[in-house]
Order: sequence, then C-alpha cells, then structure tokens
Amino acid sequence: MLAALETGVKGGKWFSLMDKILAPNTLRAAWARVRANGGAPGADRQTIAMFERREEENLRQLGESLKKGGYQPQPVRRVWIPKPGNPKGRPLGIPTVRDRVVQTAVRAALEPIFERDFAQHSYGFRPGRGCKDALRRVQALLDEGRAWVVDADLKSYFDTIPHGPLMKRVREKVADGSVLALLEAYLKQQVMEGLAKWTPDGGTPQGAVISPLLANLYLDPLDRLMAESGFEMVRYADDFVILCRTRQEAETALARVRTWTAQAGLTLHPEKTRIVDATQKGGFDFLGYHFERGYRWPRKRSLEKFREALREATPRNAGQSLSCIIGKVNGRVRGWFEYFKHSHPNTFEPLDGWVRMRLRSILRRRQHKRGRGRGSDHQRWPNAYFASAGLFSMAAARCLAVESARR
Repeated sequence: MLAALETGVKGGKWFSLMDKILAPNTLRAAWARVRANGGAPGADRQTIAMFERREEENLRQLGESLKKGGYQPQPVRRVWIPKPGNPKGRPLGIPTVRDRVVQTAVRAALEPIFERDFAQHSYGFRPGRGCKDALRRVQALLDEGRAWVVDADLKSYFDTIPHGPLMKRVREKVADGSVLALLEAYLKQQVMEGLAKWTPDGGTPQGAVISPLLANLYLDPLDRLMAESGFEMVRYADDFVILCRTRQEAETALARVRTWTAQAGLTLHPEKTRIVDATQKGGFDFLGYHFERGYRWPRKRSLEKFREALREATPRNAGQSLSCIIGKVNGRVRGWFEYFKHSHPNTFEPLDGWVRMRLRSILRRRQHKRGRGRGSDHQRWPNAYFASAGLFSMAAARCLAVESARR
C-alpha cells in the first residue's frame, strides 16, 4: 500500500482495501490505540476493560464478521458536554468499543489515501499537525500585514454534512464496495439518547473516530478554492479564518465562501461570521486565543474554563493536605500554561494571584474564618509561602521561557 501511495494506483482509485482493514495486525493496532485513548462505554455498555478480558476472541470475531460481510455498527450513545455560552451543551456521540476499533482500522487505511492531497493550510486532526502550528501560521500572516480577517463559523458543521455529496467525494478515490458500504453504515448509525432512538439524515457524529477524516475531506474543496483564489486561509477542522491585506479582499473572500457553503449544503452562522480589522479594538478569536492590535491572549471562554477547572480542584472545604491540593492545581495550571504561554505578558500575574487567593481561602477556612483569602491573609501566607510549597507560577515560567529564547 505504501508503494502504491508513492507510484499511484490504476485509475486513481483503490479497489481493494477491506483486506487491509480486517488484517489481524491492523485490528490489533487499532485496538491498542482505542485502549490507550480510553473513553466511556457505548450503547452496549461494554467498557474497555470488558473488551480487554476477551481481547483475542473479540478481535477474531470482528475480523470474521468484516470478512463475511456480517458486521453492523451498533447505535451511537449521545451525551451532552458543557459548552460556554450554550446552556444545553455540545452533543457528543460515543460509539461502542468494537465500533471504535473498526473505525480506527478503517481510518488507518483511508487516511494515507486522502491525507497526501489535503491542503497545507488545513491543520486539524492531521498527522504531524496541531493547534500550535495553525496559531503560528496565523501570527505569521498577521505579521505580514494581513490584518483584515474573515472570522468564519460553520453552523453545526459536523451535524449537517450532507451524506450524498460526502460519499461522492469518498468515491473519487475509493471503489471498494465493502468499505463504501461500511462508511455509509456509520453515517446512518442510529443515535440513542436515553430511551429515544433515531436515524440521522445528515452529519457525522462528533466523537466517532472516523468523523474528523470525513469532515476534513468534505471541506477540502473549499481549501482548494481559497488556495487557487490566492487567499490565505488557516483552517482547523470546521474553525477557520482568512487573513487579507484589505477590506475589499476580505469581502471578496467571504463572498466566495458564502457561495461555496450554500452549494455544499452548509450554513455560515449569520451572527458569528464577520470581517474584522485585527489592528483595532475587538479583534478575533481562534483556537482558544484572542488576537487584537498585535497581541494575543486567552479568549474569554478559555479563561472561564481555566477558572472553572481550578475551582473544582480548590473547594474551600477540601480535606486534603495543602501539598496534595497544590499537586492537583499544578497539573491543571502547567497544562494550561503550556498552551497559552505565548500570550501577552500581562496575562499571567493576575491569574497567579487568583490561584493563590483560592488557596488562601482554603487555609482561611481551616482557621474557622469565612470568606475569601484577603487582607491580612497576604501577610500570614505571602506569595513566597506558596512558592516554597511548590506552587507553579505562570509569570515566573514565562520569564524563564523568554530568557531561554533570548539565549
């Protein structure tokens, strides 16, 4: 297969892929990845641990059912996860463990075929690429003077991808009937939410292993259109911005995006899609960051999620030792800082102070005092007290990172 990827296949289409998907080594590798990712059980309530107890038998049965054509995906269990600004949350589809194994194997076979032709400016859910690569590209384009930004938002993208046009794009390179039937079965998987059950007529479930690849595939023509038109787009899954030198250029780009999305059966969010001048107050958000007037810092929702995570780790009635609490806090703060460490330097000192306030409030409660840590608490437990206890300081870490970069 690797050789064929280099030299090409007859007619540009792959007629034999199922044998690669059901191969024992492929299923075993797929299972290893599913096991490493963990996750909740699907509609059949089978956990990772339960599948693992009969690992060899389960993998053998999957291979046989795929070979005989008897494999059928089970319903996807829908749950709702918190989403800032949306009281209902965001829907997440959880396939069964066995379906996640097969989807991982399918993706392993299909991804190399489509990946080689995806656009350079697409960064989401692709091997060797990630959010930081996309953010670096956005910053580089802003530094070039491309400050007029089309800030686009596709409304419920994953839930609205039309099945027919999507499968048409898959068929441009895949002609293996059994694989095509398997993909269509995944797109038509029943969805279970509580006692309710229904079959979607569009979209691909967020949470399904195969969904990111299919989502990238459906937007690939838009990537090509923008590149051929000379526009600088940066896309991460369904989140994208187009950076232009003039307002007129941005308006032209947005008009072409509107035309393409309408033809593709997608919808741009009327309130969230806009053109902004990044050199002026207001700016735009992208992948957790806010860009404005030459700087960037965590967007409002990113700060809200950070504070919420810290509140959960620092309840005032926490019964653990301070060192244990600081250990949990450090784990959350370090991970957050690693992603946002390129923010404006004024970002971190106030957040460090807020974290120390949460810890002072715990210590204050243990002395049978009410309220938040304040006033004389700063003298009783100064900043140095928490530093000696091992509390991670984002402001100090940023200074070290800057000094290291200068050296």
